[in-house]
Amino acid sequence: MKNLNITNPNKILFPKDNITKFEIINYYLEISKHIMPFLKNRLISVIRCHKDIEHECFFKKHPTTEREYVESFFVGQEEYFYIKNEVQLVQQVQFGTLEFHTWAGNVKNMKSPDMMIFDLDPDEKLPLKNLREAVMKIKTILDELDLESFLKTSGGKGYHIMVPFSAKKSWEEFYDFSKNVAMLAEQKWPKIFTTNIRKEDRKGKIFIDYLRNNKGSTCIAPFSTRARSHAPISMPISWSCLDKISPNQITIKNYNSYLSSMPVKLFDLI
Repeated sequence: MKNLNITNPNKILFPKDNITKFEIINYYLEISKHIMPFLKNRLISVIRCHKDIEHECFFKKHPTTEREYVESFFVGQEEYFYIKNEVQLVQQVQFGTLEFHTWAGNVKNMKSPDMMIFDLDPDEKLPLKNLREAVMKIKTILDELDLESFLKTSGGKGYHIMVPFSAKKSWEEFYDFSKNVAMLAEQKWPKIFTTNIRKEDRKGKIFIDYLRNNKGSTCIAPFSTRARSHAPISMPISWSCLDKISPNQITIKNYNSYLSSMPVKLFDLI
């Protein structure tokens, strides 16, 4: 690819899995047509690991020395960044980026966010069967509200539910709506869900993280790798695959086997 300067391609970024920078870059090149619709013109924060995932990584949300490789955008007095093309995507990996986290809004219309996220974060001891049943309960609420929703793996221990928004809502209205959905689920099934952010109060329950819908908050982007063992991927999957695919099952080693599981309609709505 032109305009790319990739250094040290054989650098091991995932030591236990022997995954190199070249493999990560190759993944993003292959998946670029899928991930770019979710990244293009959307403010991002990234997790960077300059050595590998077993050493210190850091969260970056403001442009710095590589300013020429990203697009800048101001929200109030704060400067953020986004990328517009495949070259900038791969350049981020060259700088050590292993996770892409996106805002709910697009720079072309930052007054009206357009991608609502419900992050279902279970207690670590909760059986996967219980988590899957809970995910479907949230979908039921969204169906009753006539909102089309989509499922994706988190690359961690939970699932994410994505709700593309075409209605023009302010950030405050958008956030309040997501909060009301989460609180409704908590009220209907208090033994299953909690909106309490305190981990000690989540035992045996699933935290519905609606806070990611606030202005300035982010969520892991669809198709982004995670800076965790085996290089798992947060990937959209069809609802019919919920009982077949666990939250961290898809990785850069096997993702090709799951591309047929993607909900194609999602791409028509973003």
